[in-house]
Amino acid sequence: MAIMYRSRKKFGPLILNFTQRGLSSWTIKIGRWSWNSKARAHRVDLPGPLSWKQDK
Repeated sequence: MAIMYRSRKKFGPLILNFTQRGLSSWTIKIGRWSWNSKARAHRVDLPGPLSWKQDK
């Protein structure tokens, strides 16, 4: 079992995701809508524990 390093830095609507190898992806989040560079997917947070995702 290996120890994994993960970190997240927020700069307003921009979120940078880091792993032990460096920058892994970035996300733009505006209100309930977000877009992730690695998954290239749009996501909308819905009420409660639900969300809607559209893959590209």
